[in-house]
Amino acid sequence: MTESTKRPFRNAQQDIQRSRVIPDTPQTRAPAYRLAFNDTDFLLRDELRPLRLHLELLKPELIMSEYGVESTVVLFGGARIPAPDQKRAARSETLADLSRYYDEAREFARLMTLRNGDAQGRHNVIVTGGGPGVMEAGNRGAADAGGVSIGLNILLPHEQAPNRYVTPELSFNFHYFGIRKMHFLLRAAAIAVFPGGFGTLDEMFESLTLIQTGRMDPVPFLLFGESFWRKLVNWDALVEAGTIAPEDLELFKFVETAREAVDYIERWQPPRRD
Repeated sequence: MTESTKRPFRNAQQDIQRSRVIPDTPQTRAPAYRLAFNDTDFLLRDELRPLRLHLELLKPELIMSEYGVESTVVLFGGARIPAPDQKRAARSETLADLSRYYDEAREFARLMTLRNGDAQGRHNVIVTGGGPGVMEAGNRGAADAGGVSIGLNILLPHEQAPNRYVTPELSFNFHYFGIRKMHFLLRAAAIAVFPGGFGTLDEMFESLTLIQTGRMDPVPFLLFGESFWRKLVNWDALVEAGTIAPEDLELFKFVETAREAVDYIERWQPPRRD
């Protein structure tokens, strides 16, 4: 705490320290006597879920604001896509073939980080889910360029540890998927989606829905690997069925290479509003 922010009241940390040296009596050992904000059993009660949601939204927001992060470039993509030098261990031939997108994700993140000219990590900072596969490639590409990057990890039965290329000061861990998604998009200046599975599809469609419905401003939205996405999703059938409008197909752009993606972002103009 600086002199300019010093307050006349004792702060919470001081009282936590003081509570550790109080007399040991039946009263002080009772759960009711614990300081509420330092009582894990209390904070983990079902009734406190709204507070935990708030804290999970607030903590990364404060840290990123204090770090100076103003805008981000979001990378979504499969955790199971291997680096090309590891593709022989892939569980399928298709997955091995998709390893080329590891390199494209890495190069895209490197080019975007160099393009920013901001090694301090204020503008267009690469943000990934912090895990392996495409996520690792994105954080690795930012590190290749000497920049910082963000990792938004989440507790799962597998793939829990953040990859080693995430900037430690910007490595976050989440319990709630919904809050994690908010942090992906709160500062998004561009979104790049690489081949992936359920998680990637969920993130892609939710982001597109937010833009389609006007709940989020349009940003450059890139889908790497046109053949993959056209095989997976019959976009034209959605238009023919009337479940989306023809202009909704203009919300995103298919690209194949990192250079193509960067060129598109540099040329991109937000759509005119009536």
